[in-house]
Amino acid sequence: MSIKLNGNELTVEKLVRIARDGEQVELAQDSLRSIIKCREMIEEKIQAGEIMYGVNTGIGEFSEIVLDDTQIKDFQKYLIYNHAAGIGDPAPIEYVRGSMAGRINVHAHGNSGCRAEITQALVEMLNKGVTPFVCQKGSVGASGDLAPMSQIALVLLGEGKAYYQGELLDGKIAMEKAGIAIPGLEARDGLAVINGSNVLTAMSAILLYDANCWFKQAEIAAAMTLEALKANMKPYSEKLHQVRGFSGAIRSANAIRKLVVGGDIMEGKVKTRIQDAYSMRSTPQVIGAAHDALKFAKSQVEIELNGVGDNPVFFPDENIQIPGANFQGTPVSLPMDMMGASITMVSVMSERRLNRLNNPALNVGLPAFLTKGAGMFSGLMLSQYTADTLIVEQRILSAPASIQSIPAAADQEDFVSMGMNTALQNKQILDNAYGILGIEFMAAAQALDFREYQFGKGVETAKKVIRKYVEFLDVDRPLFPDHTRMKELVESCEILNEVEKVIGSLE
Repeated sequence: MSIKLNGNELTVEKLVRIARDGEQVELAQDSLRSIIKCREMIEEKIQAGEIMYGVNTGIGEFSEIVLDDTQIKDFQKYLIYNHAAGIGDPAPIEYVRGSMAGRINVHAHGNSGCRAEITQALVEMLNKGVTPFVCQKGSVGASGDLAPMSQIALVLLGEGKAYYQGELLDGKIAMEKAGIAIPGLEARDGLAVINGSNVLTAMSAILLYDANCWFKQAEIAAAMTLEALKANMKPYSEKLHQVRGFSGAIRSANAIRKLVVGGDIMEGKVKTRIQDAYSMRSTPQVIGAAHDALKFAKSQVEIELNGVGDNPVFFPDENIQIPGANFQGTPVSLPMDMMGASITMVSVMSERRLNRLNNPALNVGLPAFLTKGAGMFSGLMLSQYTADTLIVEQRILSAPASIQSIPAAADQEDFVSMGMNTALQNKQILDNAYGILGIEFMAAAQALDFREYQFGKGVETAKKVIRKYVEFLDVDRPLFPDHTRMKELVESCEILNEVEKVIGSLE
């Protein structure tokens, strides 16, 4: 069943289904009527000679230059040519599909002023699998993601490049092979395609979806380590977290308790310390804070997905147009900067638990570096090195991009969000986080194999999944294949999926 785009109901989960899973989309009929109504108003204003930014004027510093009737149509083509100025590697197809879905949802409000043929062509491109080639870098996240969105608009001109059925083709050929009419660009059409922060927002939506899964896996890894280190589970009491009141901490504590239910630690059959180190007893407060940050970031991203990010914005019922800055990416980039820091923060705590598993002074009777042959063998000593270098990179990348504005366009655009930098940084931060957590999972499974008591059902399930991919480290071997397999395993969410089949959702 297709996802209906009407400007109001696009969620992070729906966008991921469109972007990643190829779900079909449908433009709501009410939205189509609104688009047509707005276009009729614009055409009347053009005929009347009313000055409208980006329709019959230049853009940016050239906004005071009025175009004559012979220039209006060609201006849209040259606007796209000029703004298709990105650089470097192609953006993943899921990012481009998500951006297109977001732009359709902006148009669905009927405030953007493009022809209906433009929006309908974007719908067909999603449904028939025509995905423009878009350079990943080039946007400053204000006036929209102009450079990458312009590469999408090139295909609407029958130019540029696009992927179709696994091939990268000239845009015109891709559209012809898919049976999609090339709409071209008339007055306003080009700017209506590019003037919003749709790429950084789509990237952020996908990141939030994946980060939520990663946070849940961080709780699984924490539960495994807690059982291996004979943790006191009283700090995970629901009553303790309810009295403070943070919903994320309540959720995280509940999830970790679920994972250890049925084990000897939870049943009080194993002697524990009166009070453990912070990295063991404050996991709900830390991962919980990350859950709360994600909840806020998701609310902001979904407002943007369902809002009118454009300039100018047209109001056909009042017969007016209002120029402004609804393309500004800061409402997304600021909370997403916090998301990058949140993932890094939880990764740091994962590494601290890894340290306790390895360190014979802290690991409650486990062998040093989790090896039976200390001295001859070094066990997981170097695994910690790898986690540490990934964390340092995360810390460097966690510097907020939203405060890094550099003025552009002769200071007409003198504050920009740099939200694309945020989105690109966050992707790398999460990629590193998969590796860091994978190493903790591997170490926790190794530690649990030295213990002889019963583990919780969730913990036991996670360990069984890990053992499908990484064997117990009996004697030293090169660890890079194990590290890479574990990283891939975390990214695949197989551990999470199998655990939730056994104990239910961790949300």
